[in-house]
Amino acid sequence: MNRNKGIITLIVFFILLAGLGYVAVRGVGEDRSGSAASIKQGLDLAGGVSITYQVVGDEEPDSADMNDTIYKLQQRVEGYSTEAQVYQEGTDRINIEIPGVSDANAVLEELGRPGSLSFQDSAGNTVLDGTDIADAQAGYQTDSMGNQTPVVQLTMTDEGTQKFAEATEAAAPTHDIIYIIYDGAVVSAPAVNDPITDGQAVITGMASFEEAQNLASTIRIGGLSLELEELRSNVVGAQLGSEAIEKSLLAGAIGMGIVMIFMIAVYWVPGLASALALCMYVELIVLLLYGFDITLTLPGVAGIILSVGMAVDANVIIFARIREEIATGKTVKTAMKIGFQKALSAIIDGNVTTLIAAAVLGFIGSGTVRGFAQTLALGIVVSMFTALFVTRALMNAFYGIGIRNEKFYGRMKEKKTISFVSKKAVFFTASIAVILAGFVFMGINQVRSGQALNYSLEFVGGTSTNVTFNEDMSIEELDAQVVPLLEKITGDGNVQTQKVQGTTQVIFKTRTLSAEEREEVNQTLEENFGVDSTLTTAESISSTISGEMRREAFIAVIVAAVAMLLYVWFRFKDVRFGASAVAALIHDVLVVLAFYAVVRVSVGSTFIACMLTIVGYSINATIVIFDRIRENLKAEGTDNLPGLVDRSITQTLSRSIFTSLTTFIMVAVLYVLGVSSIREFALPLMIGIACGTYSSVCITGALWLVLKKIGGKENGQEAAKLSKKVKA
Repeated sequence: MNRNKGIITLIVFFILLAGLGYVAVRGVGEDRSGSAASIKQGLDLAGGVSITYQVVGDEEPDSADMNDTIYKLQQRVEGYSTEAQVYQEGTDRINIEIPGVSDANAVLEELGRPGSLSFQDSAGNTVLDGTDIADAQAGYQTDSMGNQTPVVQLTMTDEGTQKFAEATEAAAPTHDIIYIIYDGAVVSAPAVNDPITDGQAVITGMASFEEAQNLASTIRIGGLSLELEELRSNVVGAQLGSEAIEKSLLAGAIGMGIVMIFMIAVYWVPGLASALALCMYVELIVLLLYGFDITLTLPGVAGIILSVGMAVDANVIIFARIREEIATGKTVKTAMKIGFQKALSAIIDGNVTTLIAAAVLGFIGSGTVRGFAQTLALGIVVSMFTALFVTRALMNAFYGIGIRNEKFYGRMKEKKTISFVSKKAVFFTASIAVILAGFVFMGINQVRSGQALNYSLEFVGGTSTNVTFNEDMSIEELDAQVVPLLEKITGDGNVQTQKVQGTTQVIFKTRTLSAEEREEVNQTLEENFGVDSTLTTAESISSTISGEMRREAFIAVIVAAVAMLLYVWFRFKDVRFGASAVAALIHDVLVVLAFYAVVRVSVGSTFIACMLTIVGYSINATIVIFDRIRENLKAEGTDNLPGLVDRSITQTLSRSIFTSLTTFIMVAVLYVLGVSSIREFALPLMIGIACGTYSSVCITGALWLVLKKIGGKENGQEAAKLSKKVKA
């Protein structure tokens, strides 16, 4: 790139940076489209709508029916937000909390009243119940004229498939109608043209796509195990005060500043390019969060702040490669070109494995798991774009305007090979000891308290106390004056606070309280704030993280691990690379689990986010090391595998340390400045980051070597043949 092109590139970049920054901060138009303030926010940041349904009937509902209804409602309300929560209140009530909306009546109208749904033939016989419908979605279908027409696509359960097959086989010869009846009224009357035996039906004749959406919504909400009626609906305020949000954003700004200074101090001109690209990365993340309509919660803010640290990972890999090439005597221009080329495979493999994890989590998971997967995938794609294109363009521009001396880019110094493999017995023993200690502590905790881990109310449920104060108190006042008193009574440091807008009512959610503790809460509030205890109500609530959601998260992690193993096996042509990488990933998860058990950190919604972050993050350093082992195998053969592994780890050691350090800095600042719920996310995450670096450097290479020896000589002979071909 010549001087003029370099100047033009820099001018265009700074114009784009300023423009994107303006949109991210101020937005476009009166509604401030695209700005950070316009991003859909969760209950903890912006509040939302709370709706309580009660089961129709005098008899107490069966727990299995309640669980089934809660699960189906959870699937339904995720159309509004992946952060929506559905949980049981008392014995016969279900509470729904939907963030980011403020019109309860509009939600109720669209959601519909969960009532009875049936499919009946022309003789009035019920051929299907609502529970026989697995799903109903609006869509489009091409008609005989080639036009796209709106339809409703139905999916039956296994039992429903059999029932519907029998009903349609009887109705098809005469094209009889099967009526869809909701709460005693006919909502659709489609004719049967052919027998439907595969459990997939399509309802045509919709006047518009909106009509198809309404019918699909009615069918979905009617396919519940119980009939429900609305008991109450409220608009609830943010669970966290503005101070908590401001502190988190301040932590992000400080952490990002530290990372940028670190990159410039270590890598000079390339570091400056990466720092500028990092600014664009943050702006693009804000715009895309708005564009993809992703609901942002405080853990989501923490995840984005974390991703800032992860975003420099690809840059560190590239810069290390450039310095290696300069050290061999190549010019800066040639070194930059080769550096990007050699770093490409490690960057792609590392990010693709993490994208696989995000895709699996998004496909199988639900609720917060799916929301996490969306932000994770978004961060990965944007970070790859800024590293491979923006940083590269800026470096070429700086070179073009005359910054060409190698002292501004650095030269890799000769490193003495560190013997990691010879200490594998020590590393393996230490890791096994820590993991076993975690299980021992979980056993001790189980005996002492009945809980292996310190589960919060999101996991095990608790008590929801509705208090009517004499005056309107802000979230900050409640956190400073009321919450400490409740924490003292309950011994629970995870008290959640919600205000009911338009009233002086406040909802406090705590661990399950005994009758004596409820009475003490009432007495304390009456003595300190003059609260009328007769207006205070308390109800037991179920976990907001359902058993299905926990199972889905666990299954998603297992499937993601298997998918990553298969990908690494495919890319590295050796299953032992994949097995070692997945083993290290499981090692990291178990070590962090041990930390939760020993320190008794609260296990709540942030626990799932923390574990998923580790799954998505910890494999990256391993991939970089394996990429270097693969490269060195082609060049050196298999004559001295332990030495080759040690050299590969040593050559990539600075990358492993620097990337982990930048990520650790972001999380550490978040821990220092964040509120308690964020600290519970940041503290174990710092352990996970450190553990991921340790396992990649000290465990994976040695484990691959052990598995290779166990596997026999066949692969070694193949590698030797490959080496001879390369040398030839």
